[in-house]
Amino acid sequence: MLIKLVSWNVNGLRALAAKSDWRWFAETDAQIVALQETKAHPDQLTPEVAEPAGWQAHWDSSHVRKGYSGVAVFSKIAPLAARAELPEPAYQGEGRLLHLEFADFHFFNGYFPNGGAEELDENGKPTGRFRRVPYKMGFFEAFLSYAEECRQSKPIVVCGDFNIAHKAIDLARPRQNVKNTGFLPEERAFLDRFTAMGYVDTFRQVHGDKTGCYSWWSYKTRARAKNIGWRIDYFFVSEELAPAIRDAWIEDQVYGSDHCPVGLALDL
Repeated sequence: MLIKLVSWNVNGLRALAAKSDWRWFAETDAQIVALQETKAHPDQLTPEVAEPAGWQAHWDSSHVRKGYSGVAVFSKIAPLAARAELPEPAYQGEGRLLHLEFADFHFFNGYFPNGGAEELDENGKPTGRFRRVPYKMGFFEAFLSYAEECRQSKPIVVCGDFNIAHKAIDLARPRQNVKNTGFLPEERAFLDRFTAMGYVDTFRQVHGDKTGCYSWWSYKTRARAKNIGWRIDYFFVSEELAPAIRDAWIEDQVYGSDHCPVGLALDL
């Protein structure tokens, strides 16, 4: 059975759903759609968006601040179980993770934290330290621990906005960003360790070192028109599922957000 999964950081589902770009959802042939940065609770959306006909809807919305973070999964395949949040209380409340268990794999949809603003010293000068990087790295460690626990029973599929470009090939201007969060050595080192533990970057598995492939572009500099982007949205699978990978792609012609959808096809 071929299963198609897509992931999209929508940067505000209420805003996107009001645009013609949201036709994308009606036209997708995926069986599982994962959204990040929904910035909404289901009751803030129309029923057609919050619980579309023919789909099972699962939500994890922020409880610490309205209009912030949030993830959702729409599935045409009924999961065996669905859970929100990481088990560790320190990383709960922001609406960052959904875990659906299917017959053949554990599925995670994550909106992983970004590094936040750069801290300033007493003279107002940048310090090279980013306010949320410690929380971000702690979140990743808690996620990895949970994923490894789940992996003992069946393979893992994890998608979402990781807020990390793994290697120089994954962003247009690596040299200019080595001191910026999203491309810091400690952030990239986590993905080094993650992949060394047997989690496969499905896009690279299919496309090798193909260049110019990004999933996020800054609104501020009209970067998308110039393709000055970052690949920070991923599908990883644990290596047990690597033989099942049939395709992986980036839908860079889809607009409506500063991110675009990414996809994965598995033959199970």
